[in-house]
Amino acid sequence: MSEATNNLKLSFLGAGSMNGAILRGIIASGHDPKLITATVRSDKRAAELRELGINVLVSEQDPEANRKAAAATDIIFLGVKPVGITELCDEISGALTAEKVVVSVAAAITLESMQAHLPADQPVIRSMPNTPLMVGAGVVGISPAASVSDEQTRLVTELLSGSGDVHVIEEEQQNALSAISGSGPAYAFYLAEAMANAGVAMGLDEKLAIDLARATVAGAGKMLSDPQAIPGELRKAVTSPKGTTEQAIKTFDEQGIPKIIAAGTQAAAARAAQLSDELG
Repeated sequence: MSEATNNLKLSFLGAGSMNGAILRGIIASGHDPKLITATVRSDKRAAELRELGINVLVSEQDPEANRKAAAATDIIFLGVKPVGITELCDEISGALTAEKVVVSVAAAITLESMQAHLPADQPVIRSMPNTPLMVGAGVVGISPAASVSDEQTRLVTELLSGSGDVHVIEEEQQNALSAISGSGPAYAFYLAEAMANAGVAMGLDEKLAIDLARATVAGAGKMLSDPQAIPGELRKAVTSPKGTTEQAIKTFDEQGIPKIIAAGTQAAAARAAQLSDELG
């Protein structure tokens, strides 16, 4: 990380799965834990996080924990459930300045919804991370509000890069990104599950079938992790003319699997838009 990024004071309001993964990724990238503050509800969770060397405030003991954390830091990551984001924005609003950046990692909450509960022109960024962030191999789409400077966007991008690939996109693309990368890990797991079930149906031991499917999907994913990798080209390299793989792919096409996947992602994007309307 750059010197400017390393000197930033960070706060994580809520340290659940996503915010916790981002926090750990930032520390793994070399950020000084002493510059990080997290807020949690219980002592048990606080004890776990303090082992990382960060400052932890417990809201059950101090009702002002979120406001204090926001006041003392440069970038604030909001990691509570979507239904609680606007209430959290109200809670910390009085502690914010124009130099601070608020970053939401909650699904479906729009920039407009957050801005209505924050000071006018408050720099705020909407992000959509996915679960592989937990293993440092995630994807994050971020959409900065007009009030966010290029430098602030760069700093947040650099911080999030400790947990995976970061893409700056227009907010209108968030639902599409959510349908591909946000929900996408479940599609890969679904494929592995279906492959294992097919193996069992052909007579394989269940554990063996699961092991084969898991290792195969994980191995293919590792090949795809090469930035130069193109999915179609990798598929063709495994598909010998008139071979077994070609027959499988031909059957998938005949059964309409590409159309089914397209329909599924469209349904996911539509549901994301619906959730934004409901929560907004």
